[in-house]
Amino acid sequence: MKTIFFDLDGTLTDPKPGITGSIQYALQKLDRPVPSQDELTWCIGPPLRASFVALLGGEEHADRAVALYRERFADVGLFENSLYPDVADTLAALKPHYRLFVATSKPHVFADRIIDHFGLRSYFEHVFGSELDGTRVNKGDLLAWAIGRTGTDASRALMIGDRSHDIIGAKMNGMGGIGVLYGYGSRTELVEAGASHLCATPRAVREHFQAYAG
Repeated sequence: MKTIFFDLDGTLTDPKPGITGSIQYALQKLDRPVPSQDELTWCIGPPLRASFVALLGGEEHADRAVALYRERFADVGLFENSLYPDVADTLAALKPHYRLFVATSKPHVFADRIIDHFGLRSYFEHVFGSELDGTRVNKGDLLAWAIGRTGTDASRALMIGDRSHDIIGAKMNGMGGIGVLYGYGSRTELVEAGASHLCATPRAVREHFQAYAG
């Protein structure tokens, strides 16, 4: 294994307050029912617009909801976020042995700022994310693009993430997928998606690769 792609939300950082708070803001502006933050955790990870379609019961106001979400997220919600324990140590341990990249459905203009905010830039060759217009928001499309851009041999690469679409996107591109259980996807979701291994903590991710190398 030579290359590892990491998801961002729910894998490197815990973005719950910023994402769910910004969703609440958008729903309130649209005069729609506003679920609690805990009731909105299922929205963390999947493409945002699709989550709004589900919340609003259709396509009609989804684009407006995304725009309102970004109105708050770009200046406030972006930094209502925290680094999971041991993430930096895990990346530092892996960096000498693997090519590391971020692959997130979040627009790269936000993902780049988050990576810089937490001082993680030196660990990654590049941060791959979607465009604001929704281009490459699908994890399979994003990884296909990233593989091409980096010259990665997919058979020697892994995707690490907390949701099913991370694992499914990896499999679509001939990559393996490792699920993390400390994020927002369930064990059942990750196993059913085809994760080859599950890690309960960021430290367990590091230990898995150390055992693999050994």
